[in-house]
This record gives sequence, structure tokens and C-alpha cells, in this order.
Amino acid sequence: MGSIVVTNLGKAYKQYPSRWSRLLEWLDPRGKSRHNSHWVLQDINFTVNPGEAVGIIGINGAGKSTLLKLITGTTQPTTGSVQINGRVAALLELGMGFHPDFTGRQNVYMAGQLLGYSVEEVSTLMPEIEAFAEIGEYIDQPVRVYSSGMQMRVAFSVATAIRPDILIVDEALSVGDAYFQHKSFERIRAFREKGTTLLIVSHDKGAIQSICDRALLLSNGKILLEGKPESIFDYYNAAIASDSNKQIIQTSNINGTVSTVSGNRKARILSISLRNTNNEEVEVIGVGEEIILEILVEITASIENLVVGFLIKDRLGQEIFGTNSYHLDKLLSNLHSEEIISYRYSLNANFGSGTYSIAAALHKTESHLSENYEWIDMAKIFQIVNLNRKHFIGVAWSEPKLEVSYE
Repeated sequence: MGSIVVTNLGKAYKQYPSRWSRLLEWLDPRGKSRHNSHWVLQDINFTVNPGEAVGIIGINGAGKSTLLKLITGTTQPTTGSVQINGRVAALLELGMGFHPDFTGRQNVYMAGQLLGYSVEEVSTLMPEIEAFAEIGEYIDQPVRVYSSGMQMRVAFSVATAIRPDILIVDEALSVGDAYFQHKSFERIRAFREKGTTLLIVSHDKGAIQSICDRALLLSNGKILLEGKPESIFDYYNAAIASDSNKQIIQTSNINGTVSTVSGNRKARILSISLRNTNNEEVEVIGVGEEIILEILVEITASIENLVVGFLIKDRLGQEIFGTNSYHLDKLLSNLHSEEIISYRYSLNANFGSGTYSIAAALHKTESHLSENYEWIDMAKIFQIVNLNRKHFIGVAWSEPKLEVSYE
């Protein structure tokens, strides 16, 4: 199994005020600097242990792709070091290293040799690579006629033809079709089960939360936060809201989970309760039972609109169901301080057995991105148990009907 140790890593690019400044800097015998340093990454420190999966998230421009290039050695650092133990397979920029005038098959041989395979090994692996990529006769066509999805299929198939000690994946998988994305992540999961160390950059919340043990949040070239994927995504979700007056507070709960509360507090949640049809508060609910989610809201400043929503997540933090009052045509407008409003959502708990959490949100429009008044993750925890339904598996329940007949 492989490991990655990143120590004080930094990358800066030289910025010259004019095209002549670079030449003058080269010619100046005093070695006088005529440039400014633009730091893309600074003071990056983390370790990926053998067999561990770590996800890297952050907005575009945060430095994610540059970090992966430094780790894989395609770009040299300005400061710090990267220590890698084990054989690495990396899928970074789409089609990196592919020659557009060569066929897919020829590019497979070249890419395979760059990964350290011999020509004989690539020839042996070729049938499996072709079968996994599933591009048919296009394997013998020039890469310039490939779509981005086809390039990704070939690149991924080559990079993962042999299980590596370390697999590093950038956003390249996002350009593929849904079928191949599922197929690729199944292979990644299989590698993980066999001990491959994984470092992945993705905006796909579900993928990161289902595969990774840990996540790093990059912001302005530095690691802003590190922890369990769900708490990191909760913080990221709060951070991308546009309101500069927002506050983000994370607290650890007794059960080891992390609650994230954010917003500008122009409206706040007084209480959240989960009730049955007898109006009794409950924490354990039977599959398919009708439940009532009541959210009591206080207005603390005059606001133009109020949207109240909720989101149910499973124990891995993956989103199961959510909606809000905007989508249900219950938008309230022109609200004033000290008004108190009750929202009661009724729904059937058509979920599989397990533990779930509820996030509640107050915002101005259909999403929290324009103005977030208050968003509370892990606002409520509840349990679903199967009391009277036929056995089933999964996170969603639906009443099945079956007819059997002899033909």
C-alpha cells in the first residue's frame, strides 16, 4: 500500500510588470528581482496514510489541480516537498499526454509506457483496456476525433489497468456519461477494498462522502479545514453563500458528529420538532409512517422574503430528500422583526432502516446562495425501523406489487 506525505508545500509564479522586465532580470549582473511572486499554494501540510481515501474540495481557483500536479511531479514546487511511497496512477487533465494525431491504441501504448509498463505488458493488457473503455472501433481512430468523454474512457482505462498503490484523480471523471462514471467509481471502490490509497478532487458531494475517509477544504491556496467529509461539505455549503456578514460555527456533538450553523441571523430557528400523527414528539419512526416536521421561526430584522426548507441526509451525509416553501408555493414576503411563524411539513417516511439527520434552512430565494439567514446541519437526528413492511434493502421504500404467472 502507498502513502503520501506533503510538507510545507508551496507554489508561486513570477509576475513581471512588462515583457522587458523578465529580460532585464536575466541580464542584471546584480541579480536584482524585477518580478512579484503570486502564490497559488502556501503552507500545505497533510498525510494520506496507506489504504486511506482523502478528498480535496474547494471553489474553482482554490489551487486543487495545482496541488495534484505538485504531488504527481508534473509541476515543481517553489517550497516544501512531497514524499510518495508506492506505484502511482494519476488521472489529471483530460487526455494529458495523448497525441491527437495518433490512434487511441497507439496512445494507450505511449501512456502505458509512461506509467512504467513494458510494451509486452501493454499488449497483454490491451484487450481488458479496450473492453473497459467500450469505445469500439474508435480505438483505432485518431484521438482528435474523440469526444471528451471518449478521451476520459481511454485515459481512465489505461491508468487503472493494473491496480496501483496510489490512485490520484482530478475532475476528469466529471466529463464522462453517467454510465461510465458509475463504472469508474465501482472500479475505484474495488481498488479501495484491496488497499489502494486514494486522493481525489471532485465537486461530487456524493462521491466524496461515499468513498473518502477524510476531506480537505482548500481556500485561496491554503488548507482551511480538514475533517470528516460530511462536516467539511457542510462548512463549504455555508461558505459559498454570497452574504459577507454570515457567520459559520461548527460544534462537536456527544455522538461524534459535527453540527454546522451559518447565516446572517436576520431570521432564526427557535425550535425544530419531529412528530407523529398524534402530535407526539418522536425519535424512532416506522418505515412509511406519516410524520410532521415543525420549524418555528423568529424574524429578527425586516426582510423581503422568507423561504424555509429542510434536507434529510443518511448516516453518510448523502442527501435523501429535501424541499422548501418556495418550491411548494408558500413564499412569505415583507416580514418584520419579532414576528414568529410556524412551518409544518407533512410527509411519509418512505426511507430504509437506519439513522438520518435533518438540516433546516432559512433564506431569501429558492436557494441559500443569494442570502442565507440561517442554516443548521444536524438539527435533528432520528431513527427509521422496519416495523410492519416486507423485508427490503436500500434507503428508499416503495410498496412493491408482484404478479407471477406461467406462460
